[in-house]
Amino acid sequence: MANKDATSTSQAGVPTTVELPAPTAWPMVLACGVALLFAGLVTSASISILGAVLMVAGSIGWFRDVLPVENRESVPVQKAAPAAVTTRPKVAPFEIAGAPSRARLPLEIYPVTAGIKGGLAGGVAMALLAMLYGLLSQRSIWYPINLLAAGFFPAAVTATTEQLAAFHRDPFLLAIIIHVTTSLVVGLLYGATLPMLPRRPILLGGIIGPLVWSGLLRSMLGIINPVLDKRIDWLWFVLSQLAFGIVAGIVVSRQERVATWQRLPFAVRAGIEATGIREPSDEGGR
Repeated sequence: MANKDATSTSQAGVPTTVELPAPTAWPMVLACGVALLFAGLVTSASISILGAVLMVAGSIGWFRDVLPVENRESVPVQKAAPAAVTTRPKVAPFEIAGAPSRARLPLEIYPVTAGIKGGLAGGVAMALLAMLYGLLSQRSIWYPINLLAAGFFPAAVTATTEQLAAFHRDPFLLAIIIHVTTSLVVGLLYGATLPMLPRRPILLGGIIGPLVWSGLLRSMLGIINPVLDKRIDWLWFVLSQLAFGIVAGIVVSRQERVATWQRLPFAVRAGIEATGIREPSDEGGR
């Protein structure tokens, strides 16, 4: 008599079935019971009771499946799948017309100091044009300065032109903070984005960029600074933005670039290999 645990074979000696442990759901019931038992410690006692019941039932059911005799079942042996055959010895590349050969990542970038220098230089150029506008329109360099800070002072809404053309200490200090901060932020953005625009950086960063954000400010200025929105001369405003963009772009583009890790192999950039990146120290060359 053939053994029930043995593998059945056909007349040709090829196995047709194989004995494997029978599947059971009791381990899942046990795990669910343990989870509910501990979950009830922070929720409700009834949850812990349910978990204990499931844990006991899962333990008993699992032991009955393996003791004293393990439950097994016969699984038919499937024929082996035919090996894949190809007529191509190599993988054919997938080419797209006009696609770049590599990712457009800058191999060299400007340091942070380049953005700071460009932002400060552009801010000076913009401030000079703004003061020139104040002298020509109201014969006062304080007029554009007070307009810049007017959004933070409720009294400026009803202020006359003569009052806006006079010197005020608090608006002057606030205008300096606003102007320097925004100039530095935009300068840092120039330093980060100009390496990604290697062709005509002055055209894109010095002309197109200022025109775009001037249009955005035109739509939002009524909310940000209503006094400036009512009294602003958009021709001079756009000219000052163009002056900032051109000067900042020229200053940033003339700074020396630093190489990025894009030149290094992928294994080095991923941290798998680090040979040659760091010079050996004096402590034993480690």
